[in-house]
Amino acid sequence: MKLGLGIDTGGTYTDAVIFDFVHKQVLHTTKTLTTKEDLSLGIIAAIDALPAKLLPDIDMVSLSTTLATNACVEDKGGHAKLVFIGISEHIVNKYGHEYGLPPADDILFVDAEGDLSGSVKREPDWQRLESCIKDWVRDADGIAVVDLYGNRNPILENKVKDLLAKSADKPVICGHELFDDMNSLKRSSSTLLNAQLIPIIQEFLDAVRSSLKQRSIKAPVIIVRSDGSVMSEAFTTFRPVETLLCGPAASVLGGMELTGESDCIVVDMGGTTTDISLVKNGAPVLSQNGASVGKWKTFVRAVNVNTFGLGGDSAIRLDRFGRLNIGPSRVMPLAVAAERWPRIKNDLERQVTDNLGSTLPLHEFFYLQHSVTNAARYSKQEIALCQALENGPLSLQAAAQVCGTDKYSLNLQRLEKEGIVNRCGLTPTDIMHIKGDFTRFNTQASILGAKYVAAALKVETDSLCREVYERIEKTVYTQVVQMLLEDRYPVYRQNGMAQDLTTLIENSWKNSNGFFEFGFCTKAKLIGIGAPTHIFIDSVAKALGTSAVSPKYANVANALGAIVGHVTVVKEVNIKPNYTVEGIAGYAVLGENRAFFKSREEAVSNALQKAQLAARQEATRRGAVGDINVTTDVKESVSEGVCLGISVTATAIDNSF
Repeated sequence: MKLGLGIDTGGTYTDAVIFDFVHKQVLHTTKTLTTKEDLSLGIIAAIDALPAKLLPDIDMVSLSTTLATNACVEDKGGHAKLVFIGISEHIVNKYGHEYGLPPADDILFVDAEGDLSGSVKREPDWQRLESCIKDWVRDADGIAVVDLYGNRNPILENKVKDLLAKSADKPVICGHELFDDMNSLKRSSSTLLNAQLIPIIQEFLDAVRSSLKQRSIKAPVIIVRSDGSVMSEAFTTFRPVETLLCGPAASVLGGMELTGESDCIVVDMGGTTTDISLVKNGAPVLSQNGASVGKWKTFVRAVNVNTFGLGGDSAIRLDRFGRLNIGPSRVMPLAVAAERWPRIKNDLERQVTDNLGSTLPLHEFFYLQHSVTNAARYSKQEIALCQALENGPLSLQAAAQVCGTDKYSLNLQRLEKEGIVNRCGLTPTDIMHIKGDFTRFNTQASILGAKYVAAALKVETDSLCREVYERIEKTVYTQVVQMLLEDRYPVYRQNGMAQDLTTLIENSWKNSNGFFEFGFCTKAKLIGIGAPTHIFIDSVAKALGTSAVSPKYANVANALGAIVGHVTVVKEVNIKPNYTVEGIAGYAVLGENRAFFKSREEAVSNALQKAQLAARQEATRRGAVGDINVTTDVKESVSEGVCLGISVTATAIDNSF
């Protein structure tokens, strides 16, 4: 047998699967809680729940995780900084927010000048830059360096990187090392996000290494990329942004493996997010413009996934207008928290007795996820609170007292954003406990939290529970319809949907007044992935005129998807004909080492060699270990009988497992 161990670490659960490659069969599965304060504890618990006798025979370990996706949705991560060369602050202030860039005041702008050919016309004042850069990056966890024309000539990016290597012992990532696209704002956003994700993915990989070592598993480790292919552990350390949507990508692969459906819609509801992906003709539909998650727009090649902040651990609370709101913030469910810290239930009972009807989230608690490592960055109040939380969670009121303020003025935004402090609160998982659909943890704590929120809304607890379920079903339905429309009409994806169309979609949910009924339908089946999805997906499928499938092992499909992926690399080389008044006078093979040929055949032959070599080299870098199969394709772009260009594509797939 050839055995693979698939591990998926999500915001709530860590899943593991042992898969037999020869017989294409799931042998064993397990699901444990993710321990965010020490990821290795949850990973070890998942491994230990598998048959110990099989662990020494594991040939490959493959990982997927939603940690990067969740960090983007919740706007969390390491403290990364951006050095931007050759662009004006005005441009960033005007357009940068569209891509997720911070305000110009948080970016170090380096004055220099280049051009589209890659020539450097004016270099920075290196002495002045050296004098200020050390202090500027002192509190950064990672640094991104992007030059306006760095994709044409990386010399300035490399010089700044060398300068930083002398000044600060920090991870430094240059834009040209990741992406070669022209849009410098999107390139800088992608590179900054990569730097921000480094500590998150590094912590994850460290936890995996530690866990495997403790259980004497010596197999090589790979991780799923955002497009559903896989890459090596070493490659992941350098390019964590490539894991941005690896959780959703793994869920698509798992759903396809479990159901065999060639045309379907995969709906994966996790703890923090719900991910919707389309599968056509047996292959995931890929994004045309790169991955976009939360505020970030990137060049990352990814499965086209609609990710939105709704999951089992989404916070249920009132907004500032006193209306019910679900997500996108994630909190630890009260049921889980009370199981871990039993005194939380007693505190909840007091809150319900003393403050019933209050619109403040007094039913929520703060707990310490990570200790503060750089005390100089935080205020005395923040340090005092973290020290107090070392003894266990505190209610909002108690936390305010420790910080020397009142419950109305407490502001822990920075500690929460950086993942040092998290909250416990009412979630859909708690509502599932109350309704009896999931009862693994402390149901009484869930009831108390729901009673508190229901009183603030002036409704009965049963009414609140029905409303939460209805809201989740309607949200999933509207998101599926929007994705289908964007796939059918790409203009909606590019320009967004008008408010009247969005309203029409919302009104089509369970529209059955008899006189005038309308709706949206699809023949594609809905595949439910993730532990809670089966609770909500049947009514969504019915509204779409199709059926839902919740396959066996659906609750661990991400871990299965991780282990059935391959190293897959696509490299494209473009050829441009040189038109003159007398016709075509040769062909230019573009890219690095640009070359010119008199005949089309010579140009295509050269481009094929370049594409094949590049695909093989990249596959090896990503961790391909032997049996690399390379296929090629040549396509000509023609308009009114005129050849506009020729694209030569090489696809390398590692078939070792």
